[in-house]
Amino acid sequence: MILNANSIDLRDSHVMAIVNVTPDSFYSGSRTTSREDIVRRVEDVIRDGATIIDIGGYSSRPNAEEVTVEQEWERVREGLEAVRSVDGGAVVSIDSFRAEVIRRTVEEFGDVIVNDISAGEQDEAMLDVVAKYGLPYVAMHMRGTPKTMQSLTDYAGGVVNGVVEYFKRRVEEIVMAGVKRDKIVLDPGFGFAKSVEQNYELLRGLDALRALGYPMLIGVSRKSMIYKPLDIKPEDALAGSLALAWEVLRAGNSILRVHDVRESAQLVRLAKTYRG
Repeated sequence: MILNANSIDLRDSHVMAIVNVTPDSFYSGSRTTSREDIVRRVEDVIRDGATIIDIGGYSSRPNAEEVTVEQEWERVREGLEAVRSVDGGAVVSIDSFRAEVIRRTVEEFGDVIVNDISAGEQDEAMLDVVAKYGLPYVAMHMRGTPKTMQSLTDYAGGVVNGVVEYFKRRVEEIVMAGVKRDKIVLDPGFGFAKSVEQNYELLRGLDALRALGYPMLIGVSRKSMIYKPLDIKPEDALAGSLALAWEVLRAGNSILRVHDVRESAQLVRLAKTYRG
């Protein structure tokens, strides 16, 4: 069985390693499509210092293709079996907006962190499942779907205010659905329904989001907000990823969702030393 996900302090800084059991994630280095690839990736991220392993079976990149529940579950299950074969005590999160995938995960493998890009708005059963099993829950800000989100970037009053006001409302709805307030983590959703310029505006305004008082998950690793301004490919965006992650960590604890675990774990250690 996987270690109870509730045993981890989500208010501390953590390195969440991306393990995409998909053929079409935007960064080729995160794709693991065979059992051997998945096991090797899990072994590597654990060795390199990941404290959470994030398994995804449905790419959320812009214009991603649809995947059925059964296809997603088979991918997630394969990822979970690989993790269990390497380290049965690893803390795992599941990157899914589908309640059925989470339900099957918990019943077969034990408690996990739920990493939901839709904050429960794509599947009305998700919050009920999270509440029933008492799971930690990452609620991300996004508009629309991965297919439509990049056409929904108009924020009256600015993107920072838009994200903050969304979470003020949405968190109360999540709590009313039965999810414990102390299990909620907020993810501002860099790259989701936000232009490159809005991503940097949001990065500069993270203090307003921190002021809501919840742990935060930040995912900027190798995203277009880095490689587009630099006119490079995602494969060349490690330095930029670390630079932005440092800005996030310097201001306080956060869970970093990353492709590059060893470098990010070193960054977390340095940030803790920096803050004394």
